[in-house]
Order: sequence, then C-alpha cells, then structure tokens
Amino acid sequence: MSSTSGGVATLRRPRRVRLLWFLVLLGALALLVVASIAVGTRFVPVPTVLDALSGANDTLDEAVIRVRIPRTVLAIIAGASLAVSGAVFQGVTRNPLADPGILGINMGASLAVVTGLAYFGLSNATSYIWVAIGGAAVSAVFVYAVGSLGRGGPTPLKLALAGAATSAALVSFVTAVILPRNDIAENVQSWQIGGVGGASFHRIWPVAPFLAVGMAICLLSARSLNSLALGDDVAAGLGERVALARGLASLGAVMLCGATTAVCGPIGFVGLVVPHLCRLLVGPDHRWLLPFSALTGASLLVAADVIGRIVARPSEIDVGIVTAFVGAPFFIYIVRRQKVRAL
Repeated sequence: MSSTSGGVATLRRPRRVRLLWFLVLLGALALLVVASIAVGTRFVPVPTVLDALSGANDTLDEAVIRVRIPRTVLAIIAGASLAVSGAVFQGVTRNPLADPGILGINMGASLAVVTGLAYFGLSNATSYIWVAIGGAAVSAVFVYAVGSLGRGGPTPLKLALAGAATSAALVSFVTAVILPRNDIAENVQSWQIGGVGGASFHRIWPVAPFLAVGMAICLLSARSLNSLALGDDVAAGLGERVALARGLASLGAVMLCGATTAVCGPIGFVGLVVPHLCRLLVGPDHRWLLPFSALTGASLLVAADVIGRIVARPSEIDVGIVTAFVGAPFFIYIVRRQKVRAL
C-alpha cells in the first residue's frame, strides 16, 4: 500500500515506527562510539572510557582515548556526509547506482587535491577543501554530461558506465601526477586509500563549516527531491523549478563528498549502501531518508573503522578497504535485482 505525502508516493511507515528505528540507530551509534574509543592496539576497558569522557584523572589509557576521540568524530561526520550525498545523488539522477565513488566524483576531488599539492604548493587546509569541492563539481558535471549523450538521456546504466570510465581515467591521472614526485608520493598514496587514522581536531575544524553548509542544503532540498522523484514533467506541474532544485541539491551533495574527500581521501560505497538500507526502514520520503542516511552512514563508517582495527591487529586496515569489501557485493546485488532501472 502507498500514500502520497509531500508530492511523492511513499510506503506506509507510521511515525512511531520511524521514531523507533531512529532510536535504535542512535543507540547502535552510541555503542559503536564507545567501541571505537575502546578498541585498538591498546584495549581500553569500557569503564575507563566512560570515566575519561566524564573527565577523570589523567592516565595512559586516557591519553590513548584523547587520540581516538577525534578519529571517532571524523568517522561520524564523514560517514554521515557520504551517506547523505549518495542519497541526494540517487534522488537527483533517479539512479539506484548513484554514489560519489561510482560516479567518479570522489576521484575528481582527489585529482584536484593531488594536482594542487604537486604543482601549486597547496598547504592551507581550507585551500585543500575548496580545491576538492571544485574538482568534485567538475567531475560531477562531466559524468552527467557524458551520461546524457545519445538516446534516452541520462539513464542509470549510462551514468554508471560514464562514472566508472571517468574514475578509471582519473585514477590514471592521479598516478601520473604522483610518480615524478617522490616528496609527496608516500603521503598521497596513503591518503588515496581513504581512512580516518591520524585524525585530529585541527583537521576537523576547517572542514566543519563546509560540511554544515552542504548538509543544510541537502536537508532543505528534501521536499524538492520528493517532487523530482515523480519525474520532471510532474514536478514542474507541481510548481517545482526543476533545474534550480536539481542544481541546489547537487551543490549540497558535491560539497559534502568533496570536503570529506579532502580530509579523509576517497571512501567508496557508503553513499550506495546506506540509502538503500534506509529506504527499507522509512520508505523513499527524503524528509525522513536523509536524516536516517546520516545516522546510518555515521554508524557504518565507525563500525568499519573498528573492524579494520580488529582484523589486522596490531596494525590496521583503512576504512576505505573495509567499505569496499561491504559495498562491492552490494553493488552487484543492486545491479542484478534492479536491472539498473531508474528509482
């Protein structure tokens, strides 16, 4: 059964069911935060974690905790940002395969940052972020333009193929930029994997305003995304300014994935997996889908970071590798199940 709410047909999801799921996800995130602070090369007992968070005496364990807290915060905001950007891109393109990684947007941001670092001497954190957002925007426009060529316009399959081809080309360009520069190669190659290790609040504060603005734009675009889900003609008939709505929503999503890539490197598949899972919980209404995607994305990336620390102890596996292990099979499942139809 379905009903129409806010201009989009949605599955019946009683408000109390949605709120219950929200509380469940919030509780799961809280448990994952404690696990993220406790687990690592040195295990910190949970009571010590709680004592340290409440401001107890200084000990070695608490020194470890102070290092892990920024890492956990970065995982939360990065996961939320990537998940919301993926949900918005899926809504804008009506493409079930849309994801900043699959569409080549993350790699566009990566190439811009690496080029700026190698040839223009980027050193300021804010400049990294601006350059990454610019690279993400150029890549997004390019992929959408290529995917729109030919008969049928920007179909899901054409966009996915254009994104995959663009990503492969951009990876080659990044490698070409790095190879002659041994002075930056090691740091850039580590950053290219995508991770939250070595996080500090000095890295987080510069990116926070960009993520806040991008998140606000995406959340304010929820009603417009509901209208776009009905098709451009119907949305225009409902009074929606289609081009403006699509452009604003895309701008918010580009800001989120570009700024996140600048600080974490390219992390894939979060924006693909999370929105599909959240639709099962709350339906396709973006007014609910976007907040749920933020919470679920944060939980997924924190969990991936914890898993990466456990399976390779005493060393670590970056979250970008863990999310790839989760997301690649899910990508294949979506292709087979949806047969790359539009949302």
